[in-house]
Amino acid sequence: MFCSKSQIISKAIGNQLQIKQSTVSCAESCTGGWISKIFTDTIGSSMWFECGFVTYSYKAKQKILGINYKLLQEYGAVSEIIVSEMALKAQCKSGSSYSIAVSGIAGPSGSNLNNPIGTVWFGFATPEKKVLTYHHKFNGNRNIIRSQSVYWALQIFYNEFLLN
Repeated sequence: MFCSKSQIISKAIGNQLQIKQSTVSCAESCTGGWISKIFTDTIGSSMWFECGFVTYSYKAKQKILGINYKLLQEYGAVSEIIVSEMALKAQCKSGSSYSIAVSGIAGPSGSNLNNPIGTVWFGFATPEKKVLTYHHKFNGNRNIIRSQSVYWALQIFYNEFLLN
């Protein structure tokens, strides 16, 4: 269900990005490249999708994106500041107009008092280099949380950043 809806939104995102002559990149953690896959499943995505970074571990976030390790230790990967950094670094490294970043806890382990299973942070970098963040708590098993996160990220990006 979410996959087909996500694919429909991906096509709409591609159309809007082409109209705006813009591109998008992704920095994904809990979604594991799923947003990038949805984008590359879309015919013609090479015209508007720059690249995707799958940075699941602290080490990958540090080495691939250049996230400060002290920030990771202080705030944790599932935090507003880290998802903001992920969005900005993905945008900078790829040269894309926009970027989408996702970091969360899909479970069944990894939760704590501040971040229960289903907690996901989203960051969206704009062409003006501003980052807007969103926080959402999803319910369900690991796969449901991840698929809902993908759909939610695409929906927010399309409605809040491309249609306005």
